[in-house]
Amino acid sequence: MISHGELHEIDEIIALTKACGLHMRENGIDQWDEHYPDRESIRQDLETKTLFAMRSDTEILGIVVLNEKQDEEYAQIKWSTAEKDRNLVVHRLAVHPNHQGKGLARKLMDFAEDYARSNDYSAIRLDTFSQNPRNQRFYLNRGYTDLGPVFLKYKKDHPYFCYELLLDA
Repeated sequence: MISHGELHEIDEIIALTKACGLHMRENGIDQWDEHYPDRESIRQDLETKTLFAMRSDTEILGIVVLNEKQDEEYAQIKWSTAEKDRNLVVHRLAVHPNHQGKGLARKLMDFAEDYARSNDYSAIRLDTFSQNPRNQRFYLNRGYTDLGPVFLKYKKDHPYFCYELLLDA
């Protein structure tokens, strides 16, 4: 089941993101560190009802944040939709390492895409770390278009690739 995350779940969500960060670093992907995502960002996501959690009966398996906030560096990209169009932005897609490889990220993205369509968005935008080829393949296989790199202010060593999926009108 996927639904809004709740503020009382913040510790479990932080534990999930920390486990994901550690798992990535152990696999040579320096995308999330001990400082990102931080507690304040997660708290804001929960308070604004933009964090969605996938749960089993006993635990949170994964999360995704869906909103319209774009990093300022996104202005460098030539997006396919007009600035006036409504675009949904995917942030912090994460599946606990104990549950990866079971298709849960795919289900979270199915949810995000259905959410975008049902809320009349023109496109979905996101970025993924250039040093994470698995994520790049994941989005390309879903039909997203790679529109080029940006260097995000908080991670300057390697670029992030920006992806877009145009939604049916």
